[in-house]
Amino acid sequence: MTSSRRDFLRTAVLLSAAAPLAAAGCSTTDPEQEKAGGGTLQKAKDSGVITVGFANEAPYGYTDKSGKLTGEAPELARAIFKNLGIDEIKGVQVDFGGLIGGLNAKRFDAIAAGMFITPERCASAAFANPEYVAKSAFMVKEGNPKGLKAAEDPGKKGVKVGVLTGAVEAGYAEKTGVKKGDIKTFADQASAYEGLKAGRIDCIWLTRISLADLLTKHKGEGFEVTDAFTPVIDGKEQLGAGAFAFRKADSDLLNAWNGELAKLQQGNKLLPVLQPFGFTQAEMPGPDDTAAKFCQG
Repeated sequence: MTSSRRDFLRTAVLLSAAAPLAAAGCSTTDPEQEKAGGGTLQKAKDSGVITVGFANEAPYGYTDKSGKLTGEAPELARAIFKNLGIDEIKGVQVDFGGLIGGLNAKRFDAIAAGMFITPERCASAAFANPEYVAKSAFMVKEGNPKGLKAAEDPGKKGVKVGVLTGAVEAGYAEKTGVKKGDIKTFADQASAYEGLKAGRIDCIWLTRISLADLLTKHKGEGFEVTDAFTPVIDGKEQLGAGAFAFRKADSDLLNAWNGELAKLQQGNKLLPVLQPFGFTQAEMPGPDDTAAKFCQG
């Protein structure tokens, strides 16, 4: 596993995602940013540009055939940052496992990758409230010869599972009984698909949204995506809540983002931004789906 993703060296309490925007007025700001003339949000407003990190994973954040940065997260970024007076979004592509490390190394100012909120990740980054909540699925050979339907099935049946480097599905697989040696990590969806096609793995475990998108690129090649399911770990359902992440010092930026996201939700304008990328009303977060909730686990 990539150390910047999993080997967190410290713990911290994430600012409550339900806190009012007024909290930004008493937020902690990086002293170095103050010396340089303001925090990340103010700098972005002054320049009209903000930089986001993405992992080139469709449908979350990727470059299309024309080279444009798109996906649910970059398009949401364009909508929200425009409302904050920031018109230009620049992208920095990073392996998924290096996103949090890149954020804290100030290679970019936000993670726009549909990253799941987990307690471990909340120790190293400040997550916004989720823009979607997703369930898992498997990509398998047509006919589903191994009969994989639920999270426990790969472990029970002794099959080889493909996951992405640094993604939560590796932990799900191990905690539901898959042997470590049967969990194969891949850098991206394309390499995972090639592993499935070559028979090195029996399934790919990702969100239903990711796999549905991947399947559209390989129609007629003999694969299918199972029905969605929710893993249960230690008696708790593991819903995947995807969100933007910011540096912990950038609480002004976090609170401004959450405020604009809430406006989109209240005006029923969030789904239209995400819908072109395969999201449905079923993936829209509810009023109780906050960053604080998912950071607590």
